[in-house]
Amino acid sequence: MATVRRLVLDVLKPHDPPLVDFADRVAETDGVEGVTVSLIEHDREVQNVEVTLDGAALDVASIEETIEQLGGTIHSVDLVACGEYVVGDRPPSRDR
Repeated sequence: MATVRRLVLDVLKPHDPPLVDFADRVAETDGVEGVTVSLIEHDREVQNVEVTLDGAALDVASIEETIEQLGGTIHSVDLVACGEYVVGDRPPSRDR
């Protein structure tokens, strides 16, 4: 299986836990060395967030499980970086 070094996920989550707590819990997942959670949109009951994860060898199944335990649902995988290093920090082609 490929070594996943960066993962960008589109996630729908409830307001609780708050973003800081959500990010902290996801950062504790095996293989995760850093995480950024950006609020994209929110309404009365849920928040749509972009979750960017970095690590030497991300455990995708564990990340999915952690997000689900926090009440989140992964809507899409928007970026995956595999290999010996991450190739540049470019926005997805749809954003250029």
